[in-house]
Amino acid sequence: MQASPDKKIYFLSDFHLGAPDHAASLEREKIIVRFLDEIKSNAAEIFLVGDMFDFWYEYRKVVPKGFTRLLGKLAELTDSGIPVHFFVGNHDMWMKNYFQTELNIPVYFKPLQIERNGKKFFIGHGDGLGPGDHGYKRLKKIFRNPACKRLFGILPPVFGMGLAHYLSRRSRAQTGASEEIFLGEDKEWLITFCRDELKKEHYDYFIFGHRHLAIDYKLTTNSRYVNLGDWIRFFTYAVFDGEKLELVSYTGQDHKIIRKT
Repeated sequence: MQASPDKKIYFLSDFHLGAPDHAASLEREKIIVRFLDEIKSNAAEIFLVGDMFDFWYEYRKVVPKGFTRLLGKLAELTDSGIPVHFFVGNHDMWMKNYFQTELNIPVYFKPLQIERNGKKFFIGHGDGLGPGDHGYKRLKKIFRNPACKRLFGILPPVFGMGLAHYLSRRSRAQTGASEEIFLGEDKEWLITFCRDELKKEHYDYFIFGHRHLAIDYKLTTNSRYVNLGDWIRFFTYAVFDGEKLELVSYTGQDHKIIRKT
């Protein structure tokens, strides 16, 4: 696919709407919607790379309360002909078909490999990739099991959603400040994953979320690993203009991006 010379492709992730409370989430949602409104005139495509919500579960006939500004803006974008893609993250893995049928947004449960303007992209949320983290990988298999999903749906929404948000808060508390620290090339598991993939096939850009740390890392002379950070602290996104890709902060925090060039 060739992007038009005056159009750009945008990548952003990890909004975690719903956390830590309604007021903070709503303020963040308004910023995200303002950003999407600003880019709609020159966006060729938009990739949402996971954890849009702090928790999401699609009941058969019930949509989780809230997020109306964002969902309405996404519908406006796709109705205007701008393709929007969504990758499930570890916080919103229980997607079904709501995005596809109501918003015309394809949903991806695995990383995707695409080519744009002669550049090859490897895109995914990033959870469960690379070495280590075996406990989460086992837990992910359980959560992705259809039987587990159905059992959760049997719970009354008040109890089920409350339990899910409690576990999400607990997970963030256990992670703590470790998300804010770059562990070094040998210990960043997504860098290890990228290097292993490059042994099998070349990609110009590996684009992930999940890490909550904005990283633009040169792997080889012509391959880069980009972690999109989040829209909680960094408000960062990547933009591809058809020739080059940049990682920038919407709120002027570019100095916080970790770069190896």
